[in-house]
Amino acid sequence: MAAYGLYTHIASNKFRSMLLLAGLFLLIYVLVFAGALVAEVLMRGDKSVDYYLMRASRDLIAAFPYATGAAALWIVIAYFFHQNMIDAVTGGESVTRQQQPRLYNLLENLCISRGIPMPKLKVMDSPALNAFAAGLNRRQYSVTVTTGLLQALNDQEIEAVLGHELTHIRNGDVQLMVVAVIIAGVVGFFGELFFRMFTNLSWNSSGGSSSSSSSSSSDRDSKGGGGAIIAIIIAVALILLAWLLSQVVKLALSRSRELLADAGSVELTKNPDAMITALRKIENRGELPGATSAVMELCVDNPREGFADLFATHPSVDARVKALVQFAGGHDPGPLALPRPDESGESDRDGDERAPSGPWGGAQEAPGGGTPFLPQQAPIELGRPPSAESDPGPWGPQRK
Repeated sequence: MAAYGLYTHIASNKFRSMLLLAGLFLLIYVLVFAGALVAEVLMRGDKSVDYYLMRASRDLIAAFPYATGAAALWIVIAYFFHQNMIDAVTGGESVTRQQQPRLYNLLENLCISRGIPMPKLKVMDSPALNAFAAGLNRRQYSVTVTTGLLQALNDQEIEAVLGHELTHIRNGDVQLMVVAVIIAGVVGFFGELFFRMFTNLSWNSSGGSSSSSSSSSSDRDSKGGGGAIIAIIIAVALILLAWLLSQVVKLALSRSRELLADAGSVELTKNPDAMITALRKIENRGELPGATSAVMELCVDNPREGFADLFATHPSVDARVKALVQFAGGHDPGPLALPRPDESGESDRDGDERAPSGPWGGAQEAPGGGTPFLPQQAPIELGRPPSAESDPGPWGPQRK
């Protein structure tokens, strides 16, 4: 379903979500059929390939209601507890206005300005510069921001990142991503389970078969040993195919969703330069240690790339910045080499960070990288004498 605008993009996301859910059940049936093939070979090792395929098909029909129920149960569990699973992986914790007044006010102002319901706000303790949104309905929506992002970006840039995540929620990208996470998780779990069962049982069966007589083993090899080997190869191929299809689900997630989210952020904040500088600061600094690939695909930037960029879920930062410059009139400062706090003794110098104080205190760097200068005093309004509460000056308060 092609998307030519915002509303068709939202409708396309909903349509793809339904297709992916249907594909989840199909992949489960493929895994059950592969497991049935392995079980039949282990129980009867002297039959033909046609026999194994017929018996596995009967087993699939018998297990059909149980497999359907297991897949439906997984979807229900993921629907209600997916945020808990993500928080368990990332360590995100909900925060209130009292705990994070700066971040909370920025998100609330964006929501009020466009009439968007306020999502839950979470912060994860990580030096990485990244953020992501999650949730399947209005009561579950949440936006998670790393502490590294809060330290490295100024208010305008954080507001742009929050606008990016709010646009993902408005466009329905979050639901599609969560469904993809559900599919990859369940197929990966059952695929690994079958491989463990296959390796363990194959060793046991090989040990048991060695105790049989040489004449009976030669008869099995001549009659149906080849059929058992072929059936095992088919089962392994089906398991690998199911796993590969669960990974190819990423290809159903159009990379244009990130470009649309960037554009939506500019529409919310009216500040394309803030989105551009935020992307430049986040560039190559968004890796979340210990996070799965499924979680990284939710983030504003995913530095992990697939083979030859084939399975990359995000456009490059250069491509996103180029689009903002071309269509939003922004200005690209180029890659920003910001020192990390753990790489140098000094903290990053951002819009909200103060430079180290000099011998006279409070020295700041001049705009454009010039020599440091002392902090400017508040301007005095014309026609109004300085009040007693004004700055006393270097030699104390002035007296008449």
